[in-house]
Amino acid sequence: MAGRAIWKGELKIGSTKIRVKLYSAVTDRTVRFHLLDDKHLMRVKQHMVSPDSGAEVTDKEIQKGYEIEPGKFVILTDEDLQSLEPKPSREIEVSEFVPPESVNQQWYERPYYLGPDGDMEAYFALAEALENRKREGIAHWVMRNKPYIGALRSQDGYLVLVTLRNAAEVISARELPKPAGRAPSARELDMAKQLVGMLEGEFNAAEFEDEYRKSVMGFIERKAKGHAPKLRAVKTKRKTTSLDSVLAKSLTALKKEKRAA
Repeated sequence: MAGRAIWKGELKIGSTKIRVKLYSAVTDRTVRFHLLDDKHLMRVKQHMVSPDSGAEVTDKEIQKGYEIEPGKFVILTDEDLQSLEPKPSREIEVSEFVPPESVNQQWYERPYYLGPDGDMEAYFALAEALENRKREGIAHWVMRNKPYIGALRSQDGYLVLVTLRNAAEVISARELPKPAGRAPSARELDMAKQLVGMLEGEFNAAEFEDEYRKSVMGFIERKAKGHAPKLRAVKTKRKTTSLDSVLAKSLTALKKEKRAA
């Protein structure tokens, strides 16, 4: 498996243990800028200052506080926080196997690849079993002093571990306000079905590029070479309140594209 492992441990299922390596399955490609002073183009530093005096506050003078009510804080020391850290472990313990559809997509957070670290037969046997049984394992582990819960699944013959959000972070649709207004008409429903049908296709990952990053990096490259590229104005679309007219226009445009093709 390509890439560098960021963590090693054991996948524990009952009394069975499989040594594994954890790899990042995604990477952050956000465009980041340095803050420079306008005169010398040197990097500037950020400092903590007192809002009253404007004087700099050193690291030794800074405390961590949790606000329990306006202006009232509970102070936590480094020792307090260290005492609350979970017990270190190298085990990823699977507590149960569930159907994939039982875990809603909004629970998924960050994916990792789990690669084999020695016992290849047991590793690939588990990956195949998960694929054949159509199941995901609910796993618990501690990594870098933080507890995690995740979903263990099989993907392309390998194991993937996706961290899950905790219950306090997931908002149920039942908590949202109920939609107001009339129900769609039979004609609108029929046009919506046609629109979905005309756009049916296969997922192509190559189509999902970060257009903003691509534009920014291209602009930076041209500007670094001494060019002064012109920026195109962003056109705003007119708002339409009629669902019927929106669907009709979309269907007409798609039909024209298909005839042209």
